[in-house]
Amino acid sequence: MNDRQLGTVYLVGSGPGDPDLLTVKAYRLLSQCDVLVYDALVPHEILEVVKDGCKCIFVGKRKGHHSTPQFKTNKLLLELAHSNHFVVRLKGGDPFVFGRGGEEAAYLKKHGVSVEVVPGITSGMAASTYFGIPLTHRLAGSSVTFVTGHEGIDKKRPLVNWRSLAKASHSLVIYMGVHNLSYIVNELLLAGLSPKTPSAVIQQATVIGQRCLTTSLEMLVKEVEKQQFTSPSIVIIGEIINFQITSCAPPPANVTMPISF
Repeated sequence: MNDRQLGTVYLVGSGPGDPDLLTVKAYRLLSQCDVLVYDALVPHEILEVVKDGCKCIFVGKRKGHHSTPQFKTNKLLLELAHSNHFVVRLKGGDPFVFGRGGEEAAYLKKHGVSVEVVPGITSGMAASTYFGIPLTHRLAGSSVTFVTGHEGIDKKRPLVNWRSLAKASHSLVIYMGVHNLSYIVNELLLAGLSPKTPSAVIQQATVIGQRCLTTSLEMLVKEVEKQQFTSPSIVIIGEIINFQITSCAPPPANVTMPISF
């Protein structure tokens, strides 16, 4: 590595989709950056914040579509930092919650690049809140577990032990769980979780097309298939669903961003 000063890479969370949930700091960085490297779930309203002349590079990953390998994204960020660019790496939700932000930050730090992380609202929290489901409640649960559901079938040794999780937490918030939902539900039932456990699936939580279903754990897979729920969706399992504020409708989504700083 040469001795010239490297640029700073900002790992920025774009939030759960609704552009109004972007943080003020994220908005400021987006409006000033020279290069924007962004993911698949970033709404176009947020991309419109960047200044004229900003180079926008898509590196998104979506199931069933061509994806940019992670090592290429890492190298791209390093190359941009070597060019002394003001780089924003924009990620859906929060950079450090199932977003591979930790991997990217570690790679850049290892190669001498300054990294600053800007938190974003993670979809597991936003989805439940928009539909009036409290993730914790004094009468229903004081613990919540955030877990990825994007594994289990193809791995010989899954990292997530669903049977241990079944009764280790009062509520489960599962990211990317629709594809493996049958496997997950079966594991939870085998571990002794009641078939009557309240469950919910929330699709497109904060953007246009948002919808939610609530049912029992034993009926969850059938209802998801019947109502054709797809990704991106958040799955919530636990008694907290019984405390959903049924009169709480999600606010309008995908509104324009009239703010300026």
